[in-house]
Amino acid sequence: MPIYEYQCAACGHQLETIQMFSDAPLVDCPSCKSPELKKLLSVPGFRLKGGGWYETDFKTGAKKNLASGDSAPACAGGGCGGACAAAE
Repeated sequence: MPIYEYQCAACGHQLETIQMFSDAPLVDCPSCKSPELKKLLSVPGFRLKGGGWYETDFKTGAKKNLASGDSAPACAGGGCGGACAAAE
């Protein structure tokens, strides 16, 4: 669930709260009880909840890069416009 930041336009009180996407935005300030609470624009925050992880998380050694089968650079087919060759 996302973590939202709010600030009261009346008293300046700031708070963070965990809300579902479908929840209505908070309006009443918990500090001054004024209906002046506004959602702040900030870096998105979220909380991972559940018991599982992806297969590739925390792999070590040869198992780490299961998706890449070869060691050729990604632009070997000429997709980078020659920038990789110039860097070597």
